[in-house]
Amino acid sequence: MQPNPQDRILGRNLDAVRATASIFGVYAGLLGMEHGYFETLQGNAAPASHRIMAVSGPGLPFPFGHEPAMTLIPNFLATGILAIVVGLSLVVWSAVFVHRKHGATVQLLLSIVLLLVGGGFGPISLLIVACIGASKIGQPLIWWRSHLPSGVNRVLASLWPWSLAVVLLWVPAEFVSGQIFHLKNDPNQTLTNLNLLLSYPMLGFFALSLIAAFAYEIQRSRE
Repeated sequence: MQPNPQDRILGRNLDAVRATASIFGVYAGLLGMEHGYFETLQGNAAPASHRIMAVSGPGLPFPFGHEPAMTLIPNFLATGILAIVVGLSLVVWSAVFVHRKHGATVQLLLSIVLLLVGGGFGPISLLIVACIGASKIGQPLIWWRSHLPSGVNRVLASLWPWSLAVVLLWVPAEFVSGQIFHLKNDPNQTLTNLNLLLSYPMLGFFALSLIAAFAYEIQRSRE
């Protein structure tokens, strides 16, 4: 059998499920740290409610929205510092330890804490997928093997990691499009609402990336 070109590019021993859980966790941690940085810029001030905008005024370096988040800490500076610390912890754990025993559990706990200390609503959708993937690292994927027809499995396997690349380009694409079309951050949150609307298809890509990783592992085990 001729080797799959995708295997030559990615490496035959690469665990797609682990890679997806790690990359999503790292990416979400970085986004949480970005929220935290802008929250610290709002200084030693109390938010009006638990629901906050991580970015105040026109400070966002890309134009789509004001980074909605929530926090249980009644102080922007403390919230931002905690979001940075927890986001960094999530980055390190996802990159190095997520495949170990209780790796998925710790990733889930860090994800919940990040959400509660201003890490933002966007990263949590990535983290849900990451935690599901982390819980399946090294597992036989019996349900997926029995429910994915071989033809469908091959197609899904071929989509990984391209679907993953689409997810990773999400934020950079926002920045580039804003620069190209000279979009400005607006106080009325029109672009925030537009960004939330456009985020729904991204949720599909999050799920697709993980399912494609499952399919890739199943296909690899059959060859």
